[in-house]
Amino acid sequence: MLTLTLLATFVPSVLARTITVYNHCPFTVWPAMFTGTGTRPSYATGWQANAYTSVTFSVPDSWTAGRIWGRRDCDFSSNPGPNSCLDGGCNGGLECDPTTGTGVPPATLAEFSLDQSNGQDYYDVSLVDGYNLPMSITNNVGCHIADCPVDLGPNCPSPLKGPFDSTGYPVGCKSACVANLDGDPTNSPNCCSGQYDTAATCPSSGVAYYSYFKTNCPNSYCYAFDESSGTALWQCPASENAMYTVTFCP
Repeated sequence: MLTLTLLATFVPSVLARTITVYNHCPFTVWPAMFTGTGTRPSYATGWQANAYTSVTFSVPDSWTAGRIWGRRDCDFSSNPGPNSCLDGGCNGGLECDPTTGTGVPPATLAEFSLDQSNGQDYYDVSLVDGYNLPMSITNNVGCHIADCPVDLGPNCPSPLKGPFDSTGYPVGCKSACVANLDGDPTNSPNCCSGQYDTAATCPSSGVAYYSYFKTNCPNSYCYAFDESSGTALWQCPASENAMYTVTFCP
């Protein structure tokens, strides 16, 4: 019994999952990562990804409220922080602050909550805060692909379009909430806040330009209560131990 007890102390209680982040864009992207609650991955919270390069790292089996996104046109040599990048920047500069470095919208997000109480992984590509890069989440066990594979910048409605790079090209498309179209983000049908903070009081029909995002990217999460669309929040059995790949410009 003593031998078995000693052996048990060396058996890991949490088996790590694997995530790969691949930059398939023909330009440099600076990926960033944030963990909302629980144990954080033992990997940098931000790094430089040259075109057509990837990194692979482990995250906790029960990684909760994890998010990965890309930043564009970054320069961390001066004033490192949320304004170091044209979009997606975060507190901390290259490596996002682990408690406050959630990223500046607009930014396309890959979101994960693994092995939840009902034995499911949940994941989505979120445009709730707007768009800045095409993105997909794929896996090795045949579960559904979550993605926004098209460039939403050029045809973005003018009230949402931007920011723009040095050539005038739109590298972002804000959500109606981020663009503050109705003037009060604390009580807004676009933000599903205040008196509009439930699924019943904040239908997609009340969110300005929802159809632009959902029509172009039907497999993405396009506003705060988009589960009702049936094509926003995806599941995969945690027992499959899926390995996920986040791809920019799939």
